[in-house]
Order: sequence, then structure tokens, then C-alpha cells
Amino acid sequence: MSSMDFMSTLSRHAAEFAGRRAVLFHDRRGEKALTYGELDLAARRIGGWLAGRVEPGERVLLCYPAGLEFVEVFLGCLAAGVVAVPAPFPDASSLHRERVLAVAADAEPALVLTSASLAGSLTAALADGEPALVAEAAQYGEPLPRPHATGPETLAFLQYTSGSTSDAKGVMVTHGSLVDTLRVGAELLDLREGARFCSWLPMHHDMGLVAMLLLPLHLGGSTVLMSPTDFLRHPWQWLDLIGRHGAEVSAAPNFAYDLCVRRVTDQQLRDLDLSSWKHVCNGAEPIDAGTLTRFADRFAAAGLKPESLTAGYGMAETTLFISGTAPGHAPVVTTVDPWALERDTLDPAATGRALVGCGRPKALEVLIADPDTGAELPEGRVGEIWVRGPGVAAGYWRKPEETRRTFGGTTATGEGGFLRTGDLGALLEGELYITGRIKDLVIVNGRNLYPHDLERALTRVHAAVENMPSCVFSVAVPREEIVVVQEVRSRALASPGELVEEIRSALSRRFGVGAANVCLVRPGEIRRTTSGKIRRQVTRQLFASGGLTAHHEALSRAVTARYRKSADG
Repeated sequence: MSSMDFMSTLSRHAAEFAGRRAVLFHDRRGEKALTYGELDLAARRIGGWLAGRVEPGERVLLCYPAGLEFVEVFLGCLAAGVVAVPAPFPDASSLHRERVLAVAADAEPALVLTSASLAGSLTAALADGEPALVAEAAQYGEPLPRPHATGPETLAFLQYTSGSTSDAKGVMVTHGSLVDTLRVGAELLDLREGARFCSWLPMHHDMGLVAMLLLPLHLGGSTVLMSPTDFLRHPWQWLDLIGRHGAEVSAAPNFAYDLCVRRVTDQQLRDLDLSSWKHVCNGAEPIDAGTLTRFADRFAAAGLKPESLTAGYGMAETTLFISGTAPGHAPVVTTVDPWALERDTLDPAATGRALVGCGRPKALEVLIADPDTGAELPEGRVGEIWVRGPGVAAGYWRKPEETRRTFGGTTATGEGGFLRTGDLGALLEGELYITGRIKDLVIVNGRNLYPHDLERALTRVHAAVENMPSCVFSVAVPREEIVVVQEVRSRALASPGELVEEIRSALSRRFGVGAANVCLVRPGEIRRTTSGKIRRQVTRQLFASGGLTAHHEALSRAVTARYRKSADG
């Protein structure tokens, strides 16, 4: 069997330390754990069951709630040589139901596996009514003597992208790219065998699956899991689990750290011990320098060290990791001239916009390219981030044209094989800075504005919108105009017109932009991905078509004529 195989490593760990705890899941009912010996046996038994029903290379859709069952079945797919397709369970969230249907239609799985208690609702959710087959202990087959043999080019699983700027696509992760990415992750964080992890991230998301489950298992370490729902309800539980289990590594998007600062009480803080947490990984969405400072200050009393904070950059198309802060060093924060940034240049300044560096790329080759010409840009110039290396995935499932366009980047000098990330950024003194997404960039009067900067400026303009999401984009009517879709708490909203003026005033003061179009909507109207990212392009389309339910709109004449004419007439 090839050494480029995750399951061969897991089997070796099971043989060397069968009684070592591999995975623990915590919920309100208590804690349940699996050792390496138990996990390896469960994976081979499920693999044996699957081998009698599915040919190697066929897809199997996995829809499970948070828990150990997903872990066992995912590894069972790898053991049988079938292609796992993780997806969110279609619960009460319409977003989850829509996503499962889209993933099922694209992947065309041979089987759909879920928990026995949830099989009925999943069957009802599938468009064609095809029944979900249930993998339970009673149905497991005889254990495979060893995992199915694979090579580096063999497909391991499909990781569906978040769909923040477009429809979700299935990234083809091979066994070779997976193993290389796990090697890179261990090097970036300087991790050794036995490292301890803790996570609430969903397993259908690349950071949750690869970084928080597969990486600790690859290292012979342990990981403690909890559900995303429990984290959102009780953020302190995540921090409490880190302390009680002595976790060294845990990762989350920027919003999670802000949530902890706001929601963890003084009493809860006094009971926390975060001294073991060496890698406080922040990634998966734009990182706010203010969030890093607030989190470090708030939890210093619990033993958190500022140098433990880590800023990371990665994506499903590279299996996960691209770069990260050097271990033992706080992230580099550079203040740049905002006017120069609008002209695609990083110009350090005493005051301005604070950018968080995402480390010095080491494992993957990274260059900054002009997205139109492919010319490599010099240090300090903002362009599209291109990457190349063995951790890059094999492309998008059954999308050859998009695969060629995204994974086949060629520079102006003829160097090929680059992944075009679609992200904007720059290198400065070797540090990689992410500034935004190409598709989300707002260009008004020749100025390049980043929507997440404008959105962050609105979080505290009024009690009705405090910590509520907003979505900023532009529309051409025919000149580009800014539109702000802002979720509001209607009970705290006495005067919509007053709120509109405060939003416009905040954007004018901070960014010098003219009167923005403002659409006030109820909570939940702004579309998000399953990982919480704002789907700006989808929200823009809904605004344009009148598909948003608005409390109040204040639009320019041009925007009204273009997008609300039919409603008025």
C-alpha cells in the first residue's frame, strides 16, 4: 500500500497505541470517546459493509449531526476506497436543505448515509425521494483486513466549497494532496505526535474536517469535539473544554472570537484555564486586528498568552493550509494608508487601516499576479493570490472549464500550474496580507473599496444594528452606486429614517463615500454560507430582483428606476 494514504497512518497508530484516546465528543448528555483501536476497527467494519455495496471510487453522501458517528463513517469510506461527500444535515435551516439538495444533485452519490433517527427527514428532503441508507453497528460487515489500497492520485473525498461568491463546487481532494496538506499543517504549527485539539467547527467544512479532525489523527493526537449549535448558544463551553482537556490547538473564524468576548461572563472567565492553548488559530474569513486585541485582553486573566494568537490563510482548493503565523509569535499587524490601498498598494502609515498578516508562505509557492495579465507584481502591490504545490487539489468535480480556469493559472512568463485563489492580497517584507475577494470588490469613482471594511464600520452605529450583519455591494445604474443591506432589530428601531442617516454618515466619515442606498431588513434576510460567510453576490441578486423583505428602503432615483420600477408601476 502506498505511504500516501491517511488510513495506513491511522492503522499504524492503532497498532502502536490502541488504547490511546483519539476522539471525544461532548454534549449536554455527557462525553463519549473512541480510542485508536476502536476507531480503526469501526472504520474497517464500516469499510467492509460499504465494500459489499459500493465500488471503489463511487461517491457516498454523508449527512450526520455533530458526533462520533460521522467520524466513524467518514473513515469507513476512506477504508473502503469510496469517495466521501460530507454535507450538512438538512435540519430546520432552509440554507442547509438547499445545500444538501445541491450537493446531492452535483455529486450523484451511489449511497446516502445518515443517522437512523434522522433517515426519514433526510429522505423527505431529497428531491427524488431516493431513500437514505443507514449505517448502524448492526449493519456493519466483517472488518476489512486492511484499508483499500490507494495511490497519491486516488480521490479521497469531495469538499464542497462554501459558495460565498458562487454556487458550491466539489473540490476533488486526492490522498496525495490530503497527506501533503497534513504535513504542511504540522509544520506550520510546529506540532509533534500526540498534540491535543479541540473544536466546534462543522465536519462538512474544510477547517473542521481537515484541521480539527484529520490533522490530530494523522499526528497520533487527540481531538475534543462539540456541536456548532452548542457553541453558538454557550460560547464559554468551547473555552471550558479547551481548558479541561488541555488542548493546544483550536481554530475558528473571526466572528467566534468576537462572540466569546461579548458573551463570556466575568464569572465564567474566572473558572477558565487557557494556559495550554498554544495555537489560537483565526481564519476562514477576513481577520480583524481589533478582534485579536480584544480577545487577547479579555482572556489574559485565564492564562492566554498574546503570542499564542495565530492568523491563518487557506481554502478548500488547497485542501486547507496556505500560510500561518509562525509559532510563538503574535500575528504581524501593519497599518497602511487607506487611500493607497484603494489604488492597490500597501503603504505603511502611522494611521489608517490595520491589516493582519497571515504569515510567510513556506510550504506552497505563492505569488501575487495581475488578475488580467498574469504578470507577477512586486512586493507591496495588491493583486490576485496564486499558489502552487502538491497540497493543491485536483480540480472541481465534473467542472472541466472551471477547473481549467481556476487551477490552470499561467503567468505572463509562461509558468503554469497555479491555482488562482480569487483572493486579493499582497506580500510585504515576506508577510502575506489578504485584502478581500475579487468578486466582492466595490469600485466607485475609480476607488477600490473592500465591503468587509464598510460592513465593520456599521456594527455599532445604532442599538438596532449592534453586532447585526450587513452586506455591502455595488450596482451599475449606469454608474456604480453603493448599496447597504442591513439587518435590524425592529424592536429597537424607532425611526428608520434616522438609522439610514446614521449609516450614511458613518460611511461618509470613515470612507468618504457619497450617500449610500440603504435597505433595512429583518434578521436572517442576508444570505450566508453554512460556515457563516456573507453571500454578497446572492444577496445582491435578491436585492435587484426585489427578493428581500425590507422594513424600509432609501434608494437613489437611479436605483429606484432600475430595480423598483416594476413595483412602482
